[in-house]
Order: sequence, then C-alpha cells, then structure tokens
Amino acid sequence: MYDRARESSSAAADSACPVPEDALDPRNNMPSEPAQGRAPGQRDALSVARERSTIPKSGSDGGTWTYPSPQMFYNALVRKNKAEDVEESDMDSVVMVHNAMNEDTWRRVAQWEKLHAYARGQPMLLRFRGRPDELSPLAMARLMTGGARPFDRHDWYVDREGREVRYVIDYYFNEDKAGTSEQFDVVVRPALDSVDAVLDRIKMNIYITCARFGIPCPVSGHGGEIEID
Repeated sequence: MYDRARESSSAAADSACPVPEDALDPRNNMPSEPAQGRAPGQRDALSVARERSTIPKSGSDGGTWTYPSPQMFYNALVRKNKAEDVEESDMDSVVMVHNAMNEDTWRRVAQWEKLHAYARGQPMLLRFRGRPDELSPLAMARLMTGGARPFDRHDWYVDREGREVRYVIDYYFNEDKAGTSEQFDVVVRPALDSVDAVLDRIKMNIYITCARFGIPCPVSGHGGEIEID
C-alpha cells in the first residue's frame, strides 16, 4: 500500500507540465485540446470520463474546473516519458489521488480566503502552475533542518474580486501514515507578494492560536468560521 500510494502521488505530480508550452492552456498547463485517444503501445482501455471539481473557475459564470480523465493523465505521462513509473491499471487510482489532493488544496486556500470574507464575491481559481523542481523558501528551510523534501510544488492564482492573489503549496508524503486519509501533508500559504499577504499570515497565526486556546480572536472577534486542522 505504501509503495502504491507513493507511486500514485508521484505520477499525479509528474503530469503537471507534460507538453511543450505552446501547446498548453496557460491556466492549467494541460493540453489546450484534450488528448483522449490511446497512447502508442497502450494495452488497456482507459476511461475518458472527466470528473467535475468543486473548485470555482474564474471567468466561467459559476462553473467549476474539470479534472483530466485517466486517459488524459496517461497520455500526459507518455509525452513526458514518465509512463514507466505507473501501470496502466493504476490510472484510476492516480486520478483519484490527484483529484483528492486538489480538493484538499482548495479547501485550505478557501480557509485563507475567509480572512477576506468581506469580499462581495467568492474566491475563484484563475490558474495554476506546477513547479516540482523549484523548492519554496519554506520547503528549503525544512529540508536544511532535517525535514523531508516535498514531492511536488504548485503555485495557485486566485481571483479575489478581480485581484490576482498567489498561493504557494508544498505537497509532502507522510510515510508514517501511508495508506490512510492523512498520508499527504498539504502546506498552503499566501505568497509574500504583497503587504496584504504578510498581514494574512500574521492574522492566521493569531487566529489559530486563539482557536486552540478557546479564546475570542482579536482579528475576527469570534471563532468558528475558519477550520483548524
């Protein structure tokens, strides 16, 4: 179970940027025209069904992002010469892991966005970028102090009432909890691109501390609207 879970997470990460940039949709780094045909040498038939996420999509009039199908994922891995890292029969599991991680990521982004609950509209995902080979400052600090290396990194760009806000996400595999719902550690925080982002990090730390001690939060005046993991 441990090996299968780790392989699934690795394959899900490897599919982030599989084709030349001029053939990619800049919003998600996936092919502009979904490739649903069989890959050369493919033995098994893979599902072409695509699951709709719960993540609001900017500019879609209330729509949400749609996840790639198992066939699209496999084609992406083939184009990136990563298909040997996963069995065709594992593609349903790979897609399931990918989708679950993205749903959890958005849940955590939405918690940060609740610090701006005064905004009139809901936050929406504008675009995202996989950066698996670039360590974030936090990931680098963890690694230098004996921590694990993340298996993937994403930058997510959120539309907050027309303003673009970047979030940095590091994905870790928790070996001690392999095979459980807690096997992945998703670390989300706003990128320090603005004064607002710095203030948000300070506010969230205050909020979490107050929530853990069961005292009213001086930021919001009460507690409960932000989940504490």
